[in-house]
Amino acid sequence: MVKKTKTIGALAISAALATAMSVMGWVAHAATPVVAGAGAVSATMPKAVLELGKSGLRLLDDKGQVVDEFGVRAKRWDRRQLADGTTVALLQDADSGALRLIEVRDRQLRERAQWTGPAFDVEAVCLYLEPRQQTLQAFLLGSDGLAEQWLLTAAAHGRGQGRNQGQVLRQLATVPDAKGCTVRDDEATLYVAEAGVGLWAFVADPERAGRELVAPGLAPQDMALWMEASAAQPRPVIPVARPSAQTEPVRGGGDAADDPAIWVHPTQPARSRILGTDKKRGLAVYDLQGREAQFLPVGRVNNVDLRQRVRYGGRTWDLAVATQRDRRSVLLFGIDGAGRISTLAEFPTGLDEVYGICSARNPAGGLDAFVNDKDGRVLQLRVTQRAGAWSASTVASMKLSTQPEGCVADEPGRQLFVGEEKRGLWRVALDADGRLGDATLILPVGELLHADVEGMAVHRGPDGAWLVVSSQGNDSYVVLDADAPHAVKGRFGVGLNPARGIDAASETDGLDITSASLGGEYGEGLLVVQDGHKRWPMGRQNFKLVPWREVVRVIEAP
Repeated sequence: MVKKTKTIGALAISAALATAMSVMGWVAHAATPVVAGAGAVSATMPKAVLELGKSGLRLLDDKGQVVDEFGVRAKRWDRRQLADGTTVALLQDADSGALRLIEVRDRQLRERAQWTGPAFDVEAVCLYLEPRQQTLQAFLLGSDGLAEQWLLTAAAHGRGQGRNQGQVLRQLATVPDAKGCTVRDDEATLYVAEAGVGLWAFVADPERAGRELVAPGLAPQDMALWMEASAAQPRPVIPVARPSAQTEPVRGGGDAADDPAIWVHPTQPARSRILGTDKKRGLAVYDLQGREAQFLPVGRVNNVDLRQRVRYGGRTWDLAVATQRDRRSVLLFGIDGAGRISTLAEFPTGLDEVYGICSARNPAGGLDAFVNDKDGRVLQLRVTQRAGAWSASTVASMKLSTQPEGCVADEPGRQLFVGEEKRGLWRVALDADGRLGDATLILPVGELLHADVEGMAVHRGPDGAWLVVSSQGNDSYVVLDADAPHAVKGRFGVGLNPARGIDAASETDGLDITSASLGGEYGEGLLVVQDGHKRWPMGRQNFKLVPWREVVRVIEAP
């Protein structure tokens, strides 16, 4: 939700604001009453002015002389200066309805791209330069309150023509018959004027939702002065890693995808698999291109984890475990050499609300499963096999004060990490037999780690061990040293990959990491995260794949 104290920078809805901004460089002017969001302004901009008149878009120098003109009849437009210094203006052609992106380069106006406009009547156009990745986006507001948020960046799939492709990131409801709009980029906030009501603030991030009436009763002619007088509160910019691929959507609708686990092919790493829970229908298996290779309709499985090369009966096994919420049990799966999954057994837990799970190879070479309950209990089940039959027994337990879910066992460090959703991250020592020992809260919920504390995994490589934890409340991931004293290394988000048509990840539940070399862009390993909101196009939830080198790039960037 947007706080009432948040403000916008400039809404070019009155002559007063245009005059105030003219001293700062590029300014959107209008010869006739039009909507034009001015956006973020830099003091380094050249002293020149863009003006929209009846004959078209004009470029004026600092003395008011026309430098160049682009002939078009338009009423709705906005402009931004991009990261490379290029200024662009987006306007809607009043005759054709097309959206036309005009750039200023070498003191000339040139058309950069053009798209067929949306199906509804556009009442306002607002550009948004997303601060984390500097992607150019646009809000198109319709007369009946329907709006679309577009990505105006090169992509693999598009709905228009030109060098760039207009992609609908989301549809949203704003206000009917909007009288103006603008986006304050550093706040990631869209502001919309509604006559007789006041000024609304909407979350501009397409992965989130929220709106608030920040200035009730404010008349449109007073909005520019109100916004200029208000203090800005920029949002912290969290750096982002680019996903390389995404899985097909899960079969269940709504909040269905939850937790992934990565299985590494023993001889052909490129044929590795990703197990992903659909907590409404079953367990899906994907290849590294995100295609579903197998689906097991085993019901409401919430979390999944696996370990390879565990030893039973004189042979090695690749085994996965998952929590089955309807039967309050743990399912045991076998994985063959080709990555095919089969159900081996089911173990009762005695817990009331089975929730999260993770696993480890114990010192004897067998499998342990750490399963938790919403009431805070954590059980350690030791899996055994006798005469071909599988069984499990509780060998240790502990209890947290409130609900846990995500956990990961770090065998080389002889430790278990557990997330208590509302309180923080715990480190639990494992004794010489691999059993639960003393627990220490190593990172409480606060400014860095936002509730809910969700999925987590460890990457151990030649340069040390990193623990990645999902900070669900602010759509980010915190990275710590997995070894004591568990220093925080940084945080990151998973953003867009416009070139591959992949949307960002948000509200991540589960995640997993492998440090194995899977070849190509996954040569240093792979991070897989659940995506709580599938955008572009809108659809059911899925999982995003991120090369580990992308995580390192972001965390180690100066």
